[in-house]
Amino acid sequence: MDASVGESHPVLSVDQLNVNYRGRPVLKNLDLTIDPGEIFGLLGPNGAGKTTLIRTICARIKPASGKILIGGKEHSQRQALRQIGLVPQEIALYPHMTARENLMVFARLAGLSHAQALDALDYAIEACKLTYQVDDYVHTLSGGWKRRANLAAAILHRPTLLILDEPTVGVDIDARNALNGVIKDLSADRLAVLLATHDMDQAETLCGSVGFLHDGALAPVGNPAQLLHTAYGERQEVLVRLREPASPEVCKMLSDLGFSNDRNKLERRQLLKITAAQQTRLTKMLEASPLRIREIRFRKPGLDLLFLKIKNEQHPT
Repeated sequence: MDASVGESHPVLSVDQLNVNYRGRPVLKNLDLTIDPGEIFGLLGPNGAGKTTLIRTICARIKPASGKILIGGKEHSQRQALRQIGLVPQEIALYPHMTARENLMVFARLAGLSHAQALDALDYAIEACKLTYQVDDYVHTLSGGWKRRANLAAAILHRPTLLILDEPTVGVDIDARNALNGVIKDLSADRLAVLLATHDMDQAETLCGSVGFLHDGALAPVGNPAQLLHTAYGERQEVLVRLREPASPEVCKMLSDLGFSNDRNKLERRQLLKITAAQQTRLTKMLEASPLRIREIRFRKPGLDLLFLKIKNEQHPT
């Protein structure tokens, strides 16, 4: 990694970015800063503009106005673009080549000499923990190992900014956790990460900062725990899952108790500041009701709940 890039500047700086698509504004006066070693979670519903932002940072879309700097350099400059490692949502590997053969191809395409490519392969294989799968054909690898190989291809040239677009789509929990570990290790080595994800658990686990992209703007932005405390304070989420839809009379009872009338008729939830003794009393009351209950859960609100809150505030039903 080039130590001269990103040490005196943020790795990524986006200032008052405006992007239009087919005459329609997609991103509006968007600001974003990512420092060395930071993992920033880019959150938002489908169509919010996450992919547009990524493509604009990578100079594949020309903004209407605003500025993007990578390590203090204009993002469209070749030297700046070489500091980006992009892992797209779709697997971008040759399926009938081994992972090692793929990495060698991508290393040479990145302009590395044969000797440099060999060193880069050693680094990427170790960083992504691919040692025992690197000589397997890509089409034989599981989804999780394909994702790791894709990630390895993106860091061969030692970028300062790694952009991950939905990196855990189609992988199981164990593979997701393993991939999260790789991303954490890379950030510990001062690599800045922009993580676009729908996986709120992943964002809450990995990211030091997150931002919610909606209606072209990025807000709120901040540390996940701080954002959740600002939104919910000491309240807990009470979730009731039912085995079958409740009758109108029972629905009214739940509504009178403060539970939401969710679109999913098998779930009801509310937010309460509640003690352990009050949890016990509420649980006993619900279990004694005509409800056919599958589960009653008390938990601290997570980013998934904040995501729904922001989405509903922007587009109330």
